[in-house]
Amino acid sequence: MSADRSSKMFPPAAALRRRTVLQFAASSAAAGLGLPAMAQSAGSRVIRIGTTFDNSGVEKANGSGLFLGSSAYFDALNKAGGINGSKVELVMKDDGFKPDVSKANALALAEDPAVLAILHPLGTRQTAAVIDAVPGLAVVGPNTGTVALRKKPSPNAFWVRANYDQEIERLVAQASSVGQTRIGLVHPKDPLGQSLLAGFTAAMARHKIEPVVIATTPGTTSMEVDPAAKEIAKASPQIVIVGLAGTAAAFIKALRAAGGNSTIYGISISAGSIFGMGDQAHGVGFSIPVLSPFAARSELVRRYQSDMLAAGHKTFSLSSMEGYVDACVLAEGIRRAGSSLNRASLIAGLERIEGWDAGGMRFNFSRGNHEGSTFVDVAIIGSGGRLLT
Repeated sequence: MSADRSSKMFPPAAALRRRTVLQFAASSAAAGLGLPAMAQSAGSRVIRIGTTFDNSGVEKANGSGLFLGSSAYFDALNKAGGINGSKVELVMKDDGFKPDVSKANALALAEDPAVLAILHPLGTRQTAAVIDAVPGLAVVGPNTGTVALRKKPSPNAFWVRANYDQEIERLVAQASSVGQTRIGLVHPKDPLGQSLLAGFTAAMARHKIEPVVIATTPGTTSMEVDPAAKEIAKASPQIVIVGLAGTAAAFIKALRAAGGNSTIYGISISAGSIFGMGDQAHGVGFSIPVLSPFAARSELVRRYQSDMLAAGHKTFSLSSMEGYVDACVLAEGIRRAGSSLNRASLIAGLERIEGWDAGGMRFNFSRGNHEGSTFVDVAIIGSGGRLLT
């Protein structure tokens, strides 16, 4: 593995362009993003896109990261003239990672006829609530890879990221390829955790490996991680796959405190929490369902970096990269919806994204397939927070 040269170097602030026409919904959470409200754009029709995510709770790092990425994309798009002359506005609502609030936010957004889609809801139960609440509204890029949720008939859901089974398969294959077969798992006792466990069990069986230990935490948001950390430390696997999101950092710290020295691989939704550990994250790996935000060899990442910097964001992250990719896919669906743009034509437009190369990632939707990507890579945090892929 090699570090990308651009991971810590950024152009000077003089190169930044002013953000333009994004408009935030009235919400106290908007201030938490550190992004000012924008005035409504002039010109032809305004296309409004709703977002609901955690901007105040345990998943704030992931939620705000997604939004920064999608905001940067649409800001640059609007600066270039929008889509067929129409500007795109994001309407943000904070759900605090609470499914009932996610549902209420989705219903409120759906009441506005100018809102044509909901972008990157965050969390398994939250996404399920949103999809069910607004069946006539496209829900693009949900930030969850739970397989069971994808098996449920949801004609309005468009999955931009690979699923967790594919992520775990990639991590198990990575470990097995270098002879590391003492593998364990930690997961929460909830629908997310059950999905991860099923994927882990299937991947281990395919590679003919028996799990060394499987430990659980009470739930996705529970900080009660010490018992699971001690159980993993006692079993001493070579690799522990951390199927946790916002609580991943707390678990890793508890594992090290308990004397556990296993190599740690997280799933993608653990990345935001892990990066917040600073130097303690050195050597931690995780699966990523998008290109590395530092791998400027691809056109998609170069555009992402340029648009993030133009929006005033000097820090690149996996969550903002994913939000940016989600926005790319949604914009392509809007383009393919044609001149008679409405909620139904947007869903049809998204279904017409077949074999589309976004600049280094390919997406393939159809009327019978709403899972657009199978891309998964493995990244490891090197010295100084450099991302190795």
